[in-house]
Amino acid sequence: MKLKKIATAGIPVLLTALFTVSCQNDDDTKSVMPQSAMLTVENVLQSQSLVQSGTFQGEGTPPVVFPGESVSISFYAAKGQALSFATMYGWSNDLFFAPENPGITLYTEDGTPIEGDVSQQIKLWDNGTRVNQAPGPDVEHPGEATSANITEISGMDAEGNSYLPASQLVNASLTYNGNSNFTLTLMNTSGGTQNETPISPGVWAISYIAGGNLLNPAPLYQEGQPTANGLTDIAETGNNAPLYEYIQGITGIFTPLSPILVVVYSGDENPFYKTGENDRGEGLKEIAQKGDASVLASALENKAGVKSVYILAQSQTTVLLPSINGQPGGSVSQEIMYESGDRIAIATMYGFSNDWFFATEGNGVAASYKGDISSSIKLYDDGTALDQYPGAGITQFNLAGTPLNESKPIEEVPNPNTYTTLPAVSNIIKATLN
Repeated sequence: MKLKKIATAGIPVLLTALFTVSCQNDDDTKSVMPQSAMLTVENVLQSQSLVQSGTFQGEGTPPVVFPGESVSISFYAAKGQALSFATMYGWSNDLFFAPENPGITLYTEDGTPIEGDVSQQIKLWDNGTRVNQAPGPDVEHPGEATSANITEISGMDAEGNSYLPASQLVNASLTYNGNSNFTLTLMNTSGGTQNETPISPGVWAISYIAGGNLLNPAPLYQEGQPTANGLTDIAETGNNAPLYEYIQGITGIFTPLSPILVVVYSGDENPFYKTGENDRGEGLKEIAQKGDASVLASALENKAGVKSVYILAQSQTTVLLPSINGQPGGSVSQEIMYESGDRIAIATMYGFSNDWFFATEGNGVAASYKGDISSSIKLYDDGTALDQYPGAGITQFNLAGTPLNESKPIEEVPNPNTYTTLPAVSNIIKATLN
């Protein structure tokens, strides 16, 4: 068989491309009855906007953080992501501490992790649901109800009560633990001041970042807007359960799929990879780390048994985005030509990872199969880059990082894994042949 490239285009990383190679017989006398099938690949993930979230509280009973005590939060983050949290100013009617949106800055412009005192980023806010009284241990709860938007308290509240800067009441310190992992320690330093107060159990959250923009830059509150989603329970009573229930519901997986590499071939071996063996150095690494299918597509042109190669990309976004805010996820379709006995294999990057890729397992699927082939697709670790929290890794290519090399055999990604629990593969990628 002689491979003839029907159409080529420059295929930059995750940019629009449709690259097709078809087969043509050298022997014009040989009669071949080609058949066709329509392959459709969809990103069916019902995505979430927060990559991580959690709670914190003091160690005693009640579980508040008294003056002189501290509490720590451990989390993962990439450049551009920020940590938001909320905790009650305990001896008040409805005040809470939180960093200004989108949260505490974690990296410098050049990607260096920030460490040390970040207290200046903490602010004191009025939830707007209770009339303020002079703060202190004798403040009445719940106090007189009111209805106002969330506002920052800078020295004095609307009723004329005075406050020290939040940074003098709560000290915040960042420690970088390596591999995109941070610890934020909050120390209650209000003891002996005019604003001495315990701080309540709280919640924290980190938004995904895509295309340089945070998907949820105000996950817990919005200045100038009414309180919502359970924040009132923290601000008025220190109860973090309702707000945590809300942010749990918007915390999960978000990932695009890179342009889809499709190969039609004959034989008993998957032309992309084999589990238990290292990456073959033919271009799968470029898919798994960067979403660039062009290198492996070129290498496959000269591989025995390969009949046709396609790279499928959505025309506007290139990548297949997941469902966002109820909008359907990305989808691509391509007519595939094949002969009796041919097989099909596909590969695409788990976009927010260091080197994970989806691919048909084993020796692909029969090209003549009709129906849903999603059950044949698994998620694999290419073993060529150090893993980090998916969607929160400083060296992840699609988060403007440079993957850190490693060399391990290709293996299926365990679920749950070191970092998170993933949805079933069929709830992320769907492929059908018709």
